[in-house]
Amino acid sequence: MLSVENVTKKYGSFTALEDISLTFERGVYGLLAPNGAGKTTLIKMLVTLLFPTGGVIRWDGRDILSMGGDWRGMVGYLPQQFGYYKSCSPRSFMAYMAALQCMDRKTARPRIDQLLDLVGLSDVRDRKMRAFSGGMLQRVGIAQAMLTDPAVLILDEPTAGLDPKERVRFRNLIHSLASDRIVILSTHIVSDIETIADRIVLLRDHKLYACDSPASICRQLAGKIYAVPAGTSLGPGDLPLSEYQGEAGAMVRVFSEAPPAGAAAVTPGLEDAFLYIYRDGQT
Repeated sequence: MLSVENVTKKYGSFTALEDISLTFERGVYGLLAPNGAGKTTLIKMLVTLLFPTGGVIRWDGRDILSMGGDWRGMVGYLPQQFGYYKSCSPRSFMAYMAALQCMDRKTARPRIDQLLDLVGLSDVRDRKMRAFSGGMLQRVGIAQAMLTDPAVLILDEPTAGLDPKERVRFRNLIHSLASDRIVILSTHIVSDIETIADRIVLLRDHKLYACDSPASICRQLAGKIYAVPAGTSLGPGDLPLSEYQGEAGAMVRVFSEAPPAGAAAVTPGLEDAFLYIYRDGQT
């Protein structure tokens, strides 16, 4: 079990995160918040690239900072900017990463082939990565993060720049990896986690806003989300959330306590909750 206990991170007078307490167990956790809310700061503390100003992070009761290399060997990490050598093939790059982690060569070789097969890159495992698409490179990144079969897999904005087909492939892959480990996926793209996350972690005003299932978060807006034709006059308490194209033309999803005439009630989704919680540009 991974626990974050009253963790605060400050940079001088600026507080990036304040008094965060979370418990992670096996499954997928979606760390969802706008840019600037503190997602990457929290992730970098989990992988010991940053250190808390206050509080402690523990693995099964042990402070991860006191565990040193033992902790880092249990964590697989894919950062926002995935560094790689363009002249390397996936297999040679993975072998290099395995050597950096002091993996035995006889153990590393079959593990590398297994992981490249898992992420769907077996047929290009010896091709130079300079010609790879963004989605293919992200799959190499996930494979290298899985080299040591980590107990905790942490992915920071892993689908940025991917096309819809690659994002679906990515979600399916993450779902398959989460059966026996903790997966923490940081994103501001709601659709990446709505269908695969067991828990959604929301940060707002640099504090923990919620840690709950997607269904529970959406239920808070039950009976308050409506669809109206674009251009409908809204009341002072109504909040337009998103516009979309319906069969009858342009429509707007609206949060409303007292809906306008002709409004049709719709089932709240995680995107509705995200837009409502972070209205007015709140982070």
